[in-house]
Amino acid sequence: MAEEGQVISCHTVDSWNEQLQLANASKKLVVVDFTASWCGPCRFITPVLVELAKKMTQVIFLKVDVDELKTVAQDWAIEAMPTFIFLKEGTIVDKVVGARKDELQQKIALHSNTVQQA
Repeated sequence: MAEEGQVISCHTVDSWNEQLQLANASKKLVVVDFTASWCGPCRFITPVLVELAKKMTQVIFLKVDVDELKTVAQDWAIEAMPTFIFLKEGTIVDKVVGARKDELQQKIALHSNTVQQA
């Protein structure tokens, strides 16, 4: 597992599976950013995600390029970029579609707080 405070990029299906398994086992909130290199809004939101990862070390941030890992994007039914999937112990608890900074921050705060209280 990468150091806390980083967005972990998954470049292979094996890497994705390994990171997802480790993240789910940690019982922490996992935020998966499905992105694409050609996507303008994705480029806009990337520095925001990096800052959130630095501030919120109790949350695991994973990043998947939908062109690089097409099968993963298909498995998760990703239709638009960026799409952020929120997971707890492997279960989808929320989703944000689009580079919506405020909504992304609110949902991360909401779901990471419930993790700490559990």
